[in-house]
Amino acid sequence: MTEIKSTALNLTDEEFVHPGNRACSGCGLSLLYRIGLKALGRETITVVPPSCLTVTQGLYPIASTQIPSLNVVFASTAAAATGVRAAMKVLNKEHINVVAWAGDGGTSDIGIQALSAAIERGDDFLYICYDNEAYMNTGIQRSGTTPMGTITTTTPLLGKQQRSKNIPEIVAAHNPSYVASCTASYPLDFHDKIKKAIQIKGLKYIHIHCPCPAGWGIPEHLSIKIGKLAISSGLYECFEIENGVKALSGPSAKLLKKKKLTPVSEYFTVQSRFRSVPREVIDELQAEIDARWEQYRKDQAQ
Repeated sequence: MTEIKSTALNLTDEEFVHPGNRACSGCGLSLLYRIGLKALGRETITVVPPSCLTVTQGLYPIASTQIPSLNVVFASTAAAATGVRAAMKVLNKEHINVVAWAGDGGTSDIGIQALSAAIERGDDFLYICYDNEAYMNTGIQRSGTTPMGTITTTTPLLGKQQRSKNIPEIVAAHNPSYVASCTASYPLDFHDKIKKAIQIKGLKYIHIHCPCPAGWGIPEHLSIKIGKLAISSGLYECFEIENGVKALSGPSAKLLKKKKLTPVSEYFTVQSRFRSVPREVIDELQAEIDARWEQYRKDQAQ
């Protein structure tokens, strides 16, 4: 397998998204979509459920995307991608990249049964989940991946009282061909992981931490900074799981060389969605992060 390392200088000049789209200002997804399509190329078909991406790319005949995209119902993303892959096989076009591209609601909640079944069958397509940690497109309602303590329109007082689902680990438990996580704040890492994934047969899954200014209560110009804080604090990790083995990758791998992480409180205090989270809860989370990263460093030293 060819390992590819991208820079801003060696990305293709070809664009697969028209200049205008309906994304909100500061949207992490709009950056991901542009860079992700550069990695996939024109020989690609996407399958998209109701989500922010549906809004961003728009609908025919005024869609911002330049590649074929199948808009499907919320629960059917992975099942529809299975069907598209089968159609490509019948048409002798198996070189076409089939990509399911959904939000956290359409992945962790409404669409998880179709995704689980597709992994179990070993269907050959790439599934990308951009996780902005709530149902942002329909009014910022809590989802399965919404962090504990987050204020949403359906958890208005003390915030969500349950821990979030760890979808990459749930997916990994199915033993797919490839699992990776990344963040909108490091788009070249995302680009490289797509390039790697499409060389692998079977179902591949990429999970993306995707800042949302409107839903997270942050200024639009801080989207990239917030994503980088999630990484530098050790709260969110970029990793790959291959053959059942997890390894930190991209910006998270570089953190192993640092003795001290950014305090996680810096990530929480700049987002109004966490305004109800007590200080002692943040301190407990900091202790969990410190212990986890100490173990990572011990494992690396062995």
